[in-house]
This record gives sequence, structure tokens and C-alpha cells, in this order.
Amino acid sequence: MDPHDRRKLAHLVGGLALASALVTAGRVFADSPTPMPAMPMQLPHGQKDIGVAPSGNYTLDPNHVGVIARVSHLGFSYSVFRFGHAEGTLQWNHEAPERSKLVATVETASIETNVPKFAEQLAGDQYLKSSKYPVATFVSTAFHQADSTHGRVDGRFTLMGKTRPVTFDVSLVGAGPGFAGGPVMGHVIGVHAETSISPQDFGLPAIFNEPIGLAIDTEFDLKPKA
Repeated sequence: MDPHDRRKLAHLVGGLALASALVTAGRVFADSPTPMPAMPMQLPHGQKDIGVAPSGNYTLDPNHVGVIARVSHLGFSYSVFRFGHAEGTLQWNHEAPERSKLVATVETASIETNVPKFAEQLAGDQYLKSSKYPVATFVSTAFHQADSTHGRVDGRFTLMGKTRPVTFDVSLVGAGPGFAGGPVMGHVIGVHAETSISPQDFGLPAIFNEPIGLAIDTEFDLKPKA
């Protein structure tokens, strides 16, 4: 077969293969249901004004919470530890914020670190004694609103059986209706809060000789009424 005939045969085979592929694709699409168009949805967005949050009993959202401890590493740097399990309730009073109340707990054994097996050691009897004292607790005693996005919350912080007064500086990240039409979120109050504690006040080893910073980022949800 001369080169000219070979080229004609190659074009013919290629054309047949393309036609077969188009027919097969057509059958697949014909047998498939027509895809539904995407439904337009307006996503909620938090507002920088706590005044838009209605009164009610809010619950800490476990899917949107981070509890961070920032600990001096022998004066060289800071080690950052995260606690993975927290719960809390916020009784928010829209008309009188100073009457609001907060209770929050953190499972001390849920501590996380990027150092292999160090979390288990920190949760053990040498440090947090999680088997004996499984949770750290904060119970508010006073709310002090400074403006629409800032305030302080005084309270009693309990760790390893010892309770001391602690004040969190709180910044509002966003508030307002979340997915208020659905069964999950309702209204939302999202905050960032910071404080520091003295490790010696709670019986931590002397190796911790500088204040430990605590930072919390979370959302509190007011679920829609059934």
C-alpha cells in the first residue's frame, strides 16, 4: 500500500472512531436526567453590631470553635496548643447586656500538639491531670459592654480543682441571622476572646514560669423555634 492510500485509510479509521464516540456520548446524555439548575441562595453575613442579636439562650457551636493556649517554651518561643472539645451556653440579654450569663467548659484531655505523643503527656498526671479533672470551666460573674463590638466578661475559671477570677477581653466578630430559615443555626453571635492566667495559681509545674495566654474563637447559635 502506497503512502497516499495509508493516509486515506488512517483518516477513514479516525473518522469512524470519532463518530462512534459521539454516538456513545449522545446515548449517555440521553439516558441521564437533565441536571437541575443551581438554586440561587443569598449567604448570610455577620454584622459588626451586637445590637442585632436578639435575646435568648445561645449554644456554642462545636463546628466553629477554637480554644488556644499560648505557652512560653523556656523563654525561647511560644508553643501553641489547641483544645478540640468545648461546650457552652450564653444567655444573651439584648435589652440589658450586663445581665447576660455565660458558662463554658473545655475537655482538658482534648489538647492537641504537633509534637508526637506530647498531648498524652500533657493530659497526664504530670501536667493537666485530665483523668482526675476532666474539664476546665468558666462561669461568668459580670458583663461589661464598651461599645457595639467590644466588652469584657468577668468570671470564675476552674482548672485542676482550683478556681480563680479571670477577665476575658471580648471582640465581636459578627452577629445577625445565620441560616435562620433552617433547623441548624438561626441567629449567630461570633466572638474572639482573650485572657491570660498564672500557671502557679492552678498548680501547674514550675517549668511554666510565665503567664499562659488563652484565646477563644467561636460562634454561639440561637436555633429557630420549632
